[in-house]
Amino acid sequence: MQKNLLIIAGIFLFLEIYIYQAIRTLTDNSWIKIGYCILSLLIYGIFAYEVMHFQRSDRSTLRAQVMISLFLIFILPKIFVVLFLLIDDIIRTGGYLIGFTKPSENFFPERRKFLSLVGLGMSGVLSALFIDGITFGKYRHKVRKVKVKLSNLPKSFKGYKIIQISDVHSGSFSDPGKLQHAVDLINEQKPDLVLFTGDMVNNIADEFKPFIPLFSQIKAKDGKLAVLGNHDYGDYVTWDSPAAKKKNLDTLIDYERQAGFDMLRNENRIIEKNGEKLYILGVENWGLKPFPQFGKIDEALKDVPESAAKILMSHDPTHFDQIVKKHPGNIQLTLSGHTHGMQFGLDLKNVKWSPVQYRYPKWADLYESEGKLLYVNRGFGVLGYPGRVGVLPEITLFELG
Repeated sequence: MQKNLLIIAGIFLFLEIYIYQAIRTLTDNSWIKIGYCILSLLIYGIFAYEVMHFQRSDRSTLRAQVMISLFLIFILPKIFVVLFLLIDDIIRTGGYLIGFTKPSENFFPERRKFLSLVGLGMSGVLSALFIDGITFGKYRHKVRKVKVKLSNLPKSFKGYKIIQISDVHSGSFSDPGKLQHAVDLINEQKPDLVLFTGDMVNNIADEFKPFIPLFSQIKAKDGKLAVLGNHDYGDYVTWDSPAAKKKNLDTLIDYERQAGFDMLRNENRIIEKNGEKLYILGVENWGLKPFPQFGKIDEALKDVPESAAKILMSHDPTHFDQIVKKHPGNIQLTLSGHTHGMQFGLDLKNVKWSPVQYRYPKWADLYESEGKLLYVNRGFGVLGYPGRVGVLPEITLFELG
């Protein structure tokens, strides 16, 4: 542990040497240089304190948010400065070694000043984006409209409207009122059905209690269904006993029931119109290790005709590739969440990138594989970093056809 901390401290020191060089290149004002040093020591002190006192149970708490925010706003952006100035140093050193010239003959003050300015400018822009993501980004909920054609869909369900929300993580919000606009957006779509695909809380059931009145406002003609996500089980908390952990889960399910959600735990519900049926399946969380694998499709398919139109709610998108698309139950559409789009990336019409794609190749939008469809929702809330940059919180409106 001490060795790792020394390595990290060495990396940060390396960063700060270059940052200080850039500041010194751009200004001779002693107050600016002293002020920067004092601010940096304060930030690193807070960061070091949080790291040394961090425990596994803190991963979804305010402490984690503070650590991640400090890193993203004040430390990570400095990479730009180091990148520009380090490349300049490599070029200068290479020129000296190859050309046998003196170091002073390869030093161009104006170039150094320009690179310092560009590096600090880009660092400032990235820091500003992370601050905006915390202040405003996590509240910029967007309705994404998706038309989906399901084989064997009864005529009565043509044009049927389903809202999907996922990953609320209510414990990451201190004021339910700030999410009122998102609930209003949902109701403005006048959905026939609302489906919630897991992770209502970060750790414990009581995180959702203040949000019950808010989520009770969500209206749908045929009701609201939900499944559990990996965070809903309380696996990231140390419990006094298995009974206490089970009670927490039962409480969360009851709270969601009070908010109008019917919890599906490896079971199904039938939506009926004009004598025709649409089956909604809901399984418990199933993910690649270390996530729990409680989902049981066979149980959710009990008494469901193979030829029926079916939609599956399964929190983790890896379930689709590993199990669902190969299952003989012929599940045409799976709805998942879990990835959050990592709450950071480029999410444009023709350009989509997020670091999360290297862990979850299917991380946002609609995918097709072996004739089956998977939609991965970007998430309603936040976790860890308390903001969103580029990847906005999502409300998905499906129109069946």
